[in-house]
Amino acid sequence: MIVLGIETSCDECAAALVEDGKKTLSETVASQIEDHRPFYGVVPEIASRRHIETISRVVHQALGKANIEVLQVDGVAVTHQPGLIGSLLVGLSYAKGLSFALEKPLVGVDHILAHLYAPHLESEISYPYLGLLVSGGHTLIAEVEDFDSIRVLGTTIDDACGEAFDKVAKHYDLGFPGGVAIDKLSQQGSPQAFRFPWPSLHKGDHPFDVSYSGLKTAVVNQLDQFWNRDFKKSKENIAASFQATAIDILVDRTVKAARKTGLKRIVAGGGVAANSYLRKRLNEQVGLEVIFPSLRLCTDNAAMVAGLGYHLLRSGRRSELDLNAYARVRGLRRIYP
Repeated sequence: MIVLGIETSCDECAAALVEDGKKTLSETVASQIEDHRPFYGVVPEIASRRHIETISRVVHQALGKANIEVLQVDGVAVTHQPGLIGSLLVGLSYAKGLSFALEKPLVGVDHILAHLYAPHLESEISYPYLGLLVSGGHTLIAEVEDFDSIRVLGTTIDDACGEAFDKVAKHYDLGFPGGVAIDKLSQQGSPQAFRFPWPSLHKGDHPFDVSYSGLKTAVVNQLDQFWNRDFKKSKENIAASFQATAIDILVDRTVKAARKTGLKRIVAGGGVAANSYLRKRLNEQVGLEVIFPSLRLCTDNAAMVAGLGYHLLRSGRRSELDLNAYARVRGLRRIYP
């Protein structure tokens, strides 16, 4: 079964063809980084307009790279939640029209589940496992029971991890995308230069939840009580200390969740899964198997959408033409073990 995947949840306009949920036949991505760089973040109106301009070309390029005629496609999978609503609607509308014209089945894909599926495109991974999704819009720790079933153990109570990276990078003019810029700059700094605070969760918060609002504020304001005067006050040291604190918080919660559930395998996904310090820290954990996708599959891509779409279609899932787009997560189960 050859599935065409379409991804437009944020600023990447992507299409891919994947065979039997595993073999990537082609991928095409139209990046908008230069469009959003002056704003140090994604501007929703610009993103949706660029999607309108590029989506047809991107899909046709994917078909051309795979040397496949559009009539050979067996199904169309498209991200319909969560994400920027305008961007989602562009991809969803295009996928609906293509599905209708070809008389091929359509299936809507959850962006979070697609990120957690991305490592399956490259590795044989059995269920269940502990999934760690960390990106600019989402920070989530979950027990992954199957390709379409997860139980959320912890999430952020305010800013997502990647969002905090972007805001710190913007404040100090470190570059865009912020996560990449900070990771690179951190190689030249010391993680011990600043003692930035860990979150203090309150009654009602879950022990596997994370919080980045306080850390972001401390980094931006550089509160004196967190300043280690043995080190130079530099952007390199600020970046390294912030990154170490942000990632160590995440690793701490993830490892605790693994111990609590008894799961020995951690599978990571999302843009921040490309972070070199996160990869290092998780791989240092004794007794746990950690699987990361390749860097190209960490960021938003259509191969993960097509791969997951294959399994949904094979299980009999079909979406009607009234399928809607949703900006927020819907239908994920939250548990408190």
